[in-house]
Amino acid sequence: MRLSEGYHAEVEVRWSDMDVFQHINHARMVTLLEEARIPWLFEDDRPTVSLRDGAVVADLHVRYRGQLRHGDSPLDVLMWVEKVRAVDFTICYEVRPKGVDVSVPASVIASTQIAAFDVDTQRLRRLTESESEYLKSWQRV
Repeated sequence: MRLSEGYHAEVEVRWSDMDVFQHINHARMVTLLEEARIPWLFEDDRPTVSLRDGAVVADLHVRYRGQLRHGDSPLDVLMWVEKVRAVDFTICYEVRPKGVDVSVPASVIASTQIAAFDVDTQRLRRLTESESEYLKSWQRV
């Protein structure tokens, strides 16, 4: 859902996402971030944006400020575009337990650098004008 501060996605935590310490495992958190961004960037019907045809994760950072547990589900993942360059862009995330207001510090802060990729040639490609425009529309002012 689009709000002024970014795109909100709800992501369900599965029991298998938990580790022995009863919080979400790091590798599973990375998967939950992916599950949040896929509908936003790749599944919606946007004929002018072809990111779903090829994109790769170039860099990923995750910082934990608090634990998230199964009972915090569904997680609220707030996303926005921080930077758009010729072949890549950076998405920022704030992850909070369900029902927690965005004024409360996020439990997880993350960023993902994603590069446009041509699957046929196996090379990076430039973002199209429409892709860049779409991504820039999600930047915070």
